[in-house]
Formats: sequence, structure tokens, C-alpha cells
Amino acid sequence: MAVGSKDLATTELDGMDDERLVAELRKAKDELFHLRFAAATGQLDSNSRLKEVRRDIARIYTVMRERELGIRTAPTSVK
Repeated sequence: MAVGSKDLATTELDGMDDERLVAELRKAKDELFHLRFAAATGQLDSNSRLKEVRRDIARIYTVMRERELGIRTAPTSVK
């Protein structure tokens, strides 16, 4: 799943467990770091990518916080 794409919608995040959310968050933060570095050195072609990744990070944090408050529930594993 690509970070900053339509695949990382809230409905998609609802289906992920907490460990997967943390992994996606880490991946998004890493990509944001690289994008900021590229922007600082003048190598960034698309500034809109920064906005997309920042919004993805915000979506992930929102889902994590709503689960913490009990607004959303984490998916249950069916065995």
C-alpha cells in the first residue's frame, strides 16, 4: 500500500490492527522526512506529495486516538 494515496483512506485504516497502524505511521514519517530533505535541497518535483503524506499521518493519528477514546473499535481477529 502506498503512503499518500487513495488506498490509505479512513475505511482502510479501520481494518488495520494497532501494530499495522504503527508500521504505516513509521513508514509515512520516514517518507515525509525524505520529502522534506528533497525539498530543502531543491530536488523535489511535486510539492503536493508533502501535503498528501502529512494528511495520511494525521489520518493515522486520528484513528489511533479514536480507538484510545473508544470512539472506534479495533478489528477483531476471527480464527
